[in-house]
Amino acid sequence: MKSATSLARRIAAARCLAAWLCRAILLAALVPSQAAAAAAMPALVNYAHTAWNGQRGAPVDVLQFTQTLDGWLWISSSTGLFRFDGVNFERVDTVQGQRPHTDNTLGLLTTRDGRLWVGGRFGGISVFGGGRMRLFTEADGLPKGAVLTMTEAPDGGVWVATSTGLGHLAPGAARFRRVGAAEGLPEKVTRQTLYGRDGRQWVALEGGIYFRDPGQARYRRAWPYVDLMAMAEAPDGTLWGSDGVNKHYRVLAAPPPGNPPPRAELGGNGALFDRDGNMWILKVNAIERRQAPYVGQAADARQLTKEHGMSGPLPQTVFEDREGNLWIGTSAGLDRLRRTRLRAAPVATAFDGPGVVADERGGVIIGDWRHPLRRYDASGAREVIGRFKLSSAYRAADGDLWLANSTERWHRGASGALTRLPHPPHLVGYDTQAMTIDAGARMWISMSRQGLFRIEDGAWRKDGGLPGLPDGLALALVTDRGGHVWAGYQGNRIALIDGARTRVFGAADGLRLGDVQSLLVDGPRLWAGGRKGLAWYDGRRWHGATPAGAQPLRGISGMVRTGAGELWLCGSDGISRVAAADVERLLREPDWPLPYERFDALDGLVGGAGQLRPLPSMIQSGDGRLWFATASEVASLDPATIARSPLAPPVQVLSLRSGDVTYPAQARLRLPTGRRDLRIAYTALALAVPERVRFRYKLEGFDERWQDAGTRREAVYTNLGPGSYRFRVIAANEDGVWNETGAALDVTLPPRFVETGWFIALMALLAALALGALYLLRVRHLTARLRERMQERLAERERIARGLHDTVLQSVQGLIMLFHQQARSLPISAGERGKLEQTLDLADELMGEGRDCIADLRSAGEPAELGQALARYGHVLLRERFTASIQGAPRPLCPRVRDELQAIAREALFNASRHAAADQVELVIDYRADGLSLLVRDDGRGMPAAMSAGGGRPGHFGIVGMCERAKAAGARYRLDSAPGRGTAMRLDIPAEHAYPGGRSAALFARLRQRGRPRSDPA
Repeated sequence: MKSATSLARRIAAARCLAAWLCRAILLAALVPSQAAAAAAMPALVNYAHTAWNGQRGAPVDVLQFTQTLDGWLWISSSTGLFRFDGVNFERVDTVQGQRPHTDNTLGLLTTRDGRLWVGGRFGGISVFGGGRMRLFTEADGLPKGAVLTMTEAPDGGVWVATSTGLGHLAPGAARFRRVGAAEGLPEKVTRQTLYGRDGRQWVALEGGIYFRDPGQARYRRAWPYVDLMAMAEAPDGTLWGSDGVNKHYRVLAAPPPGNPPPRAELGGNGALFDRDGNMWILKVNAIERRQAPYVGQAADARQLTKEHGMSGPLPQTVFEDREGNLWIGTSAGLDRLRRTRLRAAPVATAFDGPGVVADERGGVIIGDWRHPLRRYDASGAREVIGRFKLSSAYRAADGDLWLANSTERWHRGASGALTRLPHPPHLVGYDTQAMTIDAGARMWISMSRQGLFRIEDGAWRKDGGLPGLPDGLALALVTDRGGHVWAGYQGNRIALIDGARTRVFGAADGLRLGDVQSLLVDGPRLWAGGRKGLAWYDGRRWHGATPAGAQPLRGISGMVRTGAGELWLCGSDGISRVAAADVERLLREPDWPLPYERFDALDGLVGGAGQLRPLPSMIQSGDGRLWFATASEVASLDPATIARSPLAPPVQVLSLRSGDVTYPAQARLRLPTGRRDLRIAYTALALAVPERVRFRYKLEGFDERWQDAGTRREAVYTNLGPGSYRFRVIAANEDGVWNETGAALDVTLPPRFVETGWFIALMALLAALALGALYLLRVRHLTARLRERMQERLAERERIARGLHDTVLQSVQGLIMLFHQQARSLPISAGERGKLEQTLDLADELMGEGRDCIADLRSAGEPAELGQALARYGHVLLRERFTASIQGAPRPLCPRVRDELQAIAREALFNASRHAAADQVELVIDYRADGLSLLVRDDGRGMPAAMSAGGGRPGHFGIVGMCERAKAAGARYRLDSAPGRGTAMRLDIPAEHAYPGGRSAALFARLRQRGRPRSDPA
């Protein structure tokens, strides 16, 4: 709401200039008295205050606020339009991609449909919604002049107050309608329109306030009949109006009886009623808070002033956002007030080392080195208990209260009277650190620099006369439910006193606490807090607690286990709350990381827990409230009614930066080719405690899981590959309420040419060509090597052939010629000569074959057909006893197979001629499509079965060689013989081994055989 003082300096209406000058003179005269009143009024407490005086990009001369449905706080100022997400201020030149008609803004409004209305100081209204802008000017019926305020009516219509009159835009209408004399409303400077809870419309304009009831057409003037500039409705329906100078009046539809002269009931030049019913009054140099009743002695009036840190001396507007934060716009900046969870005990001056102990009536007793000992409750101080300094306090199990300092103890029993008990003279001047009473009703007391004492029958005895207790200061004392005394010492030691026995625990027993500052009895267990953390004793051993997260538990000097099972710790870093379920799990699983909730300065805690005296730094009063003592303040909190925010924070992606270019956030964004780095800025619209907003983000297509960003509001990625990605971010408010939907941004990184599929295909093709070229080179190389080796082998064959020809054949030829000569000279019969001639012919044949072999070594001539060669050999060897039969069309054979078959058949024919004494030897060769068969059989003497099966006679290798050659050729070899029945040798070779290309030929033959009709005689 814009105050009249601000408007007086800004509305350039000549006809009002004299009136504004008079008010300014009057205001100047009132400033000294107001300043004096402000100095006397108590300061505002239980609110966290943050001020911006133009720093961190904040605006100055703030005029109005509004909050859009997406959570942004919009600020109108003389320096332009701004928006704020709780952390960063941003001067706005465009809204939803559209530029406002002016940067000299004044009036602001957010309507229920989510549209943002921005009014100009010199007229005109820009309306933003759905990514578009609508501009209203005088041509659209809008009254000219500055747009001071805008109000949405219950029916959705918009009322605009300008410096020349009132305009109305009906729901669905395209033009404004000027409202004025025809409706009984003066056409003057109009400042504000307000709808009451009863539907009545109120209009504040120059000269007074007018109203119109629902269904009525004309306006009537309200009482009092004075010029009132700003209006606010109280929770009870009372309307208050401000004269813009320093007075507030009750506004009535009709004057009271007798029409008395107007009387101001409150000071101030503007007001607002918050959701809790508090009245906030704008004053010169202050903003004041009053609770109902707002008038009279019952009002709890407190204020925030420039001396208390307010951003400027002149508050101009006040606004409450949807989270309950109050925003004050001043002439020099803006301020935020947020109600804290902790309530400070109200005192005129700060405490000095306060100590707290529960009293018997649901409150607490607080004493320090400066104030009297007083009883307090949640509303403040109630009564003075005594006037002495306090260094230690203890409430015994029987309800008696013990208080002590450096000179004396005080005891208050059931009667309520305080009894003074002086310290022994040698202990005067040493502060009391801690006290407790054991099962024998004896007090144990720890004194600074003197140690531990037991008081029995008025006598003080060091360590109770018990040996083994540590030297040094016992910082904490407690008595468990069995009456045993526990003492926490400096140096990580805890002593147990059980009657006349003592036991001291230390590092060897699992303690890692440093100085032990607090002890808490919790049923059968004992909790201990120290400088370095938390531990508990289960009756057998000590267990240390490991906190979850990065924040440690340090300097624990106060502990409370509430009736609900929660464990509260007061330490040097703040207050920690451990949920009951987490406590129980920790007791079951000592190594489990312990989660906890932290309360600190953001929740109203000023300072940290005391680390020496008075201890403990936290207690629970009888009404269940927790009380926390720091060096200068005592604050309280009801653990059962902690204020929680149920609002999940709206999340937005603000911008994306890649390289040196920043791109505004869009639903889809395609970056220039070659971009590989992303810097994505995002935010969450939580205005109450933005410091505790937590984020998680994930880049789908790159991240496998959510990244915990903590409070960081930027995500950075480098060296990304080309492709399409989706960036998602979610956030949680200060109470852990997550917005699981969050915000998303689709971004595409186009590939460079070297990263495209075409480039990869081209590279694959080039690689294939390169491999092909390498393969060809390799083949050429291997071919050349094979040729070299072939030439070497041919040369070797020629050498062998020459050697055979020049040695063996020449010698054999000489022997044959000599044998011919000798045979002609021998006197033998014609029959014997025929046999000799036959032998010589065979020798000539062998010589011919030897020459053929030599020729084969020298050249690769085409050999004779297998059947012809074997038939010729058989006729030479056996003459008329030999017959040859060749069946089927002769076919060329594989060279290796032919050589092996020829060698086997010649061996069989030779054996038949030499050893069989046969009358007939037969050679049968059958050329078939599926293979080749060769048979050599005779009708000679045969051989024993053992000899044929065993490979012939010992020392002879003819039959063995035949078998081996058959296996090498891939043939099935069979030798059948019996004494007196002759011998038969059979070879069967499949077509795939016998013929070149025989595998396909055999397959074709089998297919043809299968397809032949059954009646076919073949």
